[in-house]
Amino acid sequence: MKKINSSLIVALVAAVTLLLTGCEDVIDLKTATGPESLVVDGWITNQPGAQKIRLTRSTSYFNNSPAPAALEAEVRVADDLGNTYHFLDAEGKGDYRWIPANPDSVMGSVGRKYTLHIQYDGEVYTAENEMRRVPEIDSLVYTAETLPFKPDKGPKSGYIAEFYARDFPGTGDCYWIKPLRDGALYKSNPVYISIAYDAAYGAESATDGLIFIQPLRQSLTIGELFEDGDRVGVELLSITPETFHFLKQIRTEASNGGLLAVPSSNIPTNLKHAGGKRALGFFGVSAVSRLEGTVDAQTARPEQ
Repeated sequence: MKKINSSLIVALVAAVTLLLTGCEDVIDLKTATGPESLVVDGWITNQPGAQKIRLTRSTSYFNNSPAPAALEAEVRVADDLGNTYHFLDAEGKGDYRWIPANPDSVMGSVGRKYTLHIQYDGEVYTAENEMRRVPEIDSLVYTAETLPFKPDKGPKSGYIAEFYARDFPGTGDCYWIKPLRDGALYKSNPVYISIAYDAAYGAESATDGLIFIQPLRQSLTIGELFEDGDRVGVELLSITPETFHFLKQIRTEASNGGLLAVPSSNIPTNLKHAGGKRALGFFGVSAVSRLEGTVDAQTARPEQ
């Protein structure tokens, strides 16, 4: 049996190492910039006070700067009773607002249909949506919980917040569940969007007219436990099935990553145009039910 020359082995290892470490040239990808589009972020509710529709312009994929505002647009919303509401960008920042003469006035009403009209840069865009019914939130409850590990954030022993509400009889009612903390929305990352079809996750669940299932009720507790004295709340928004599927795809795209990632796809919009440049975004309409409370260790449910 022949012996292998050690110097030959060293030379081969050196050659392979040089080959593997030598391919470090930086390559700048020259990507084409697509056509600029109007981006609409508008959501009308039945809450008193001003309503806002934000207009911006799309930018290139690798541009991390804030989206530029779409200025000098004509924006109005009309309902199916013939009422028209004009939205003005008083500050020149792309935030178009309808401000009622009476601060307690309400624009949205359950059962009404609304049409958004936008004239911008020589183009006309429209979108339609309907304000559907929303159930009252019956109660908020808190349950003691001790985690089996030390969390990165929040207490090891704390409380899970949970709301109770019942879906209306009649299939097809959809809802957006928004968690509140200290009176404001928290965990606004789209990965955490919580939506319901009837009282569960989809039409296939057959939960019409029931109390919302527990995972939805406990979707107020995200990533960390609450502590005694924390101010917690929930907003329940009525949405159409079309809006339900829009939000579901927003959540899917936001969480699309890792080994199981799939190619990104365009998120559908309810904005229509007569021709020319298309618009992105969505025009939503919701009735809102809201309830807030304070975590009380004395009245919380014991740990299960």
